[in-house]
Amino acid sequence: MTKRIAVVNQKGGVGKTTTTVNLATALSTIGKKNLVIDFDPQGNATTGLGVLEKQGTRGSYETLIGECSPLDAIIQTAIPNLFLMPASLDLSGAEIELVGLPFRERRLERALEALETMFDYIFIDCPPSLGLLTLNALVAADKVLVPLQCEFYALEGLSQLLYTIEKVRENFNATLDLQGIILTMFDSRSSLSTQVAYDVRQHLKEKVYNTHIPRNVRMAEAPSFGKPAIVYDLKCQGSQAYIQLAKEILYQEGELAA
Repeated sequence: MTKRIAVVNQKGGVGKTTTTVNLATALSTIGKKNLVIDFDPQGNATTGLGVLEKQGTRGSYETLIGECSPLDAIIQTAIPNLFLMPASLDLSGAEIELVGLPFRERRLERALEALETMFDYIFIDCPPSLGLLTLNALVAADKVLVPLQCEFYALEGLSQLLYTIEKVRENFNATLDLQGIILTMFDSRSSLSTQVAYDVRQHLKEKVYNTHIPRNVRMAEAPSFGKPAIVYDLKCQGSQAYIQLAKEILYQEGELAA
């Protein structure tokens, strides 16, 4: 059965796209068939996977408003087993268009029914907001993955997000669950990073992954070459961290022995 994971944080610049692209890549390299849905109007997951926007290309926007089937909006990336539903700037107007459409919060959920047996994992890279696009992702998802930057305001924003997840669970998606928290941009030399990591682990216990994602120059360079960090530089610290994170998730899902 396909596992649908929404990668969410209303704050920008915390590593949502980096996490989506590299985690999907890591799982694809071990034979999992995965789909990345770029649900952010900025389209960073699309360019990060080496796909350039072309006029007439169908993607998440056309799927969401019903202009095309999701099957017609999916393209194969250069990475074996990894597929993409690209984003375009048209997605930036979707929030307004959705207001007048029926079942506006369930558009993505209904569209993904056609893909139920096609993929092992579907990752939804959400925009940095808690608007209708993110709501659609949360309603369509089974689990929520939260990249959390190790900084002062992290816990405050996390509380708001956890409240939103609970409200979605109560009103739209009773089976929605928190997959886990990923500590990103971790700097072992910084006492602040260490303190934030400690506070988050104290608050959410086993929901926080053991693997933390370090600040890493090679990982920051990779998107400009249209490649996930794991492809751009497999040996860098960031790539190795995402490979370790993939193992944690497989273990969590019962697909990997301890």
